[in-house]
Amino acid sequence: MRGPEQAQATTPDNDPSASPSSDVIVQIKAKLLGVSKPPVWRRLQLRADTRLDHLHEMIVAAFGWQDHHMHVFTIGPEEFGVPEPELGFADERHVSIGELIGGIGDKLRYTYDFGDDWEHEITVEDLLDADPDPTTQSSLPRKAPAHPRTAAAAGDTPTSKKSLPTPATNETKR
Repeated sequence: MRGPEQAQATTPDNDPSASPSSDVIVQIKAKLLGVSKPPVWRRLQLRADTRLDHLHEMIVAAFGWQDHHMHVFTIGPEEFGVPEPELGFADERHVSIGELIGGIGDKLRYTYDFGDDWEHEITVEDLLDADPDPTTQSSLPRKAPAHPRTAAAAGDTPTSKKSLPTPATNETKR
């Protein structure tokens, strides 16, 4: 994975290993950790130049949440989120996912709701050519349960979780 300083200092023109460009679609899998039966995840496709604040909005929408809580993206020792002095996060509005990843298999962490600490592992599954027709929607097969409430009904919930996020489906969003 690339830190923002390294990614900003290089360009595709001068570094063959530079991050994916804006004409690349990054396919990610966001998996909710701590819920294993059944696993809860969402698959998303987004442009490599998507800023982290927009990725946050996509994740919230994909999981069907209402965006009432703070969040942070963690990549190695670096944390990106809403720029508040008390939190000390780097400003997520100045970094794209493409600047932080080097290729397929790269991972980052996303935490939503600092009280309940909903931890997610985001894995880069694929790098795809951008579709020249912006009206085309991609649809991948559904491979996981619809939402964490299914797991709650089975009694398999993350520890210290007081409430569960609102339901959504595990479909690709682009």
